[in-house]
Amino acid sequence: MIRRHLPSLAADELSQLLTQGPSDHVAFVAANANQRTIGETLAALANANGGLVLLGVTSKGVPQKNSDLTALREAVIEATLLADPPLILPAPQIADSDRGEVVIVQVPPGLPHIYNLHGVYWTRTAAQNRPLTTPELRRLLLERGDAGFESTGVEGATIADLDPQWIERYAERIAVAPNDDLTQVLLARGCLTSPVGGPMMPTVAGILLFGRTPQRFLRSAEIICVRYMGSQMGDEFVRQDLSGTLAEQLRQAEAFVVSNMRRGMKLNGLARVETTEYPLAVVREAIVNAVAHRDYSIRGEGIRLLMYHDRLEVYSPGRLPGHVTLANLKDERYSRNEAIVAVLSDLGYIERLGYGIDRMIATMQEAGLPAPLFEETTAGFKVTLSSAGDALVSPQPQGQKWAHQFLNDRQERALAFVQSQGRITNSEFQELVPDVSPETIRRDLADLVEKNMLIRIGSKKATYYILK
Repeated sequence: MIRRHLPSLAADELSQLLTQGPSDHVAFVAANANQRTIGETLAALANANGGLVLLGVTSKGVPQKNSDLTALREAVIEATLLADPPLILPAPQIADSDRGEVVIVQVPPGLPHIYNLHGVYWTRTAAQNRPLTTPELRRLLLERGDAGFESTGVEGATIADLDPQWIERYAERIAVAPNDDLTQVLLARGCLTSPVGGPMMPTVAGILLFGRTPQRFLRSAEIICVRYMGSQMGDEFVRQDLSGTLAEQLRQAEAFVVSNMRRGMKLNGLARVETTEYPLAVVREAIVNAVAHRDYSIRGEGIRLLMYHDRLEVYSPGRLPGHVTLANLKDERYSRNEAIVAVLSDLGYIERLGYGIDRMIATMQEAGLPAPLFEETTAGFKVTLSSAGDALVSPQPQGQKWAHQFLNDRQERALAFVQSQGRITNSEFQELVPDVSPETIRRDLADLVEKNMLIRIGSKKATYYILK
């Protein structure tokens, strides 16, 4: 059994929650509670816009010793299936406090459905679960949409189309017990569906998250990355089309930005600190949001990540979901794809559900850049980040010949070395980037010569390079 802290809840925060007691957004559930009680509490918080459930805790916030925490986690998974529709939540986790261990379940805000247990729609007020009144239920029906496209079964797909290695990695990540049925785990996560009278089959979310070849079934589920030379689309560009599971696409998209954005240096006291064209945390958040919240029912169009000389744009098919608008984007929470969001959260791509926009704005401001620009288009949603490229302070004097060229980090370091030392050899370049092969070193230097930035002097072992 794996014990770990929730990434968004420190031990002192947990202790504080136990001390403060139950509230509208925090519920205590005893270790001997049945699945129905657990399910009612989860559904109440889901209908009341989220919160935390602490299991194995007395009503006074004291963790119950000798509780079977593994059994409690399994009871939570079973309780989520009692709801109609089934609740799709981040995996329950075992966390430590100074008072003892408890099981924590996070109910994200902005879930897209209204949940009931045995025909009763629950909510939570005054630290208690209670049935929704008729006016409250009517209001929720207006605010929340029907079941999303991600929960539909994929025609022609079977469980064999899911990659067992991805599933096993995920099970290990969420600390599934060795004897647990992984089919039930995927069913609880909304990655499988069981049609009446038919065999179990993957959902759209299941194929996107765990499929062997997701684009075989969902061709538009890809990210198109392009780096243009100027501030407009042109004939000179670098393009990469990303496919695979959503987790693979996220890693590849981040790598594309890292390899194609400019870098410079800034002074921090007497030390020079590397800085980048865009804060990587903001780029990552924009990409994750696009992947997690896009409308996958829209065909013929994928996510577009476009890098220009002065900005980076991330476009996602599908307008803002539910009741979310540009005016309330920072404050409201609504998840179009609750299964995808839950699994990406389990995998660590979404640290705390619903707080990405605030974090993006704050990080850009800390970097001295304008806040991200959020726009709705006719059929999609676009985030634009302003570049710090022209403001980057490099270790070379202003007016350097290689400013704003398509150079990799190694080449920029080589040019900085030549600027300060007057020349560079292959062996000196190798010392700057020891993890790179000699062949890569040779290609980097040959490319700089071809771009008229360096002049090659000498031959064979006596070769060195100077600025042109």
